[in-house]
Amino acid sequence: MTDPPIGYFDTTPIDRLERTFERMYAALSQVKTVFHVGRVASLGQAGISVSGLTRVASIGDRVEIRCRGGRILPGEIRAIGASDVTVLADGPLTGVSLADPVKLLGEALLSPDEDWLGRVIDPLGNPLDGKFLLPGVTPCQVDTPPPAPARRKALGDRLDTGLCAFNTVLPIVRGQRVGLFAGSGVGKSSLLASMAKGISADVVVLALIGERGRELRHFVQDVLGPEGMKRTVVVAATSDQSPLTRRRCAWSAMSVAEHFRDMGKDVLFLADSITRFAEAHREVALALGEPPTLGGYPPSLAHAIMTLAERAGPGEDGQGDITAVFSVLVAGADMDGPVADILRGVLDGHVVLERQIAERGRYPAINLLKSVSRSLPAAAGPAENVLIQETREMLGVYDRAELMIQSGLYTQGSNPVIDRAISLFPKLDAFISQEEDGTVADSFARLARCLGKPG
Repeated sequence: MTDPPIGYFDTTPIDRLERTFERMYAALSQVKTVFHVGRVASLGQAGISVSGLTRVASIGDRVEIRCRGGRILPGEIRAIGASDVTVLADGPLTGVSLADPVKLLGEALLSPDEDWLGRVIDPLGNPLDGKFLLPGVTPCQVDTPPPAPARRKALGDRLDTGLCAFNTVLPIVRGQRVGLFAGSGVGKSSLLASMAKGISADVVVLALIGERGRELRHFVQDVLGPEGMKRTVVVAATSDQSPLTRRRCAWSAMSVAEHFRDMGKDVLFLADSITRFAEAHREVALALGEPPTLGGYPPSLAHAIMTLAERAGPGEDGQGDITAVFSVLVAGADMDGPVADILRGVLDGHVVLERQIAERGRYPAINLLKSVSRSLPAAAGPAENVLIQETREMLGVYDRAELMIQSGLYTQGSNPVIDRAISLFPKLDAFISQEEDGTVADSFARLARCLGKPG
């Protein structure tokens, strides 16, 4: 018999039945029977102009366009003028004609619930796993503001991660926000998968933003598996979906994480990737006439990324925390690109994966010298900080001398510090890729032995 989801702890079958009826009643109460209807006034590459809704529509309202051939095309209102509203459609405009009716559905709210654990949903809260799914009792907006900064708690305790590198030299603490920067094919998704299974948390919320369709099933069945999915909610928008849907995926997943945080749970939020969120935001902004700036991204991108990142982190007193890992797909290992630069400035640490390290077969391909955890030195004790500092020093010495070593220009005995770095490098390099079945203390004991000290 499998363990019940978190929402079922300390509840009786009668309690669960009552909660199911409460959710059913809440779902029925949100059903609308009367709708305002407009008409398609003009069609263009930037969007669809709809007349007849200006007095009743709001930015972000969902609509349905009923095409003459019977096709129903969903969309979202993104601009309101004096005589018409601008709708961005969630699909191709094939079959849309002038005067087609446009039904105003209203604001698209999300109603997370504990029963969503183990489920795969789309950014609108609809199930993607073929099973029935009831919404929760309390609907919420997906673009809510972050907690009040003056009431937020400090960062929490260090977390077990299941990976030696993150248990020691790159610690992750409860409520920390970390960026994972990597090019394509360097092992970013595999490292996220390891974090999803290994980092200590009550609930995991995984946002797959613009991912390949086959990756979704692989992640759910092969990577997380039944045990991992017990504590996980997956929110997915594949790469073929509209930019509105892909952008909303990150917001909806964060709203799910906030729901569990408000229940007092410690949440691990994983987003793959913020680059695709930024690309979706760019498509929407440019379609609405916002001017492109650096990299073709609009000026509003910085605010969108910063707001999303700020929603993660420590909660207020009485709440849980959201520990977040945001992956960034950097083109050509350009760490100074617009998306990477914006995100790096608002996070509590960043991890850099390098293609050269992956090409020699070491995974995860972490470049420790370019990575940093801003939870240090507070996250480690005095003796542990000494080990971390010595590890970085030895790797730095080897990195600076590597060209001479590989080309045969260095003679052993010329520099005792370089000699020691050469002898320690294979052990430290292997240590970074090791998994840890034990505790943080066990990882530090391993690190001490790699440095030739008693463990």
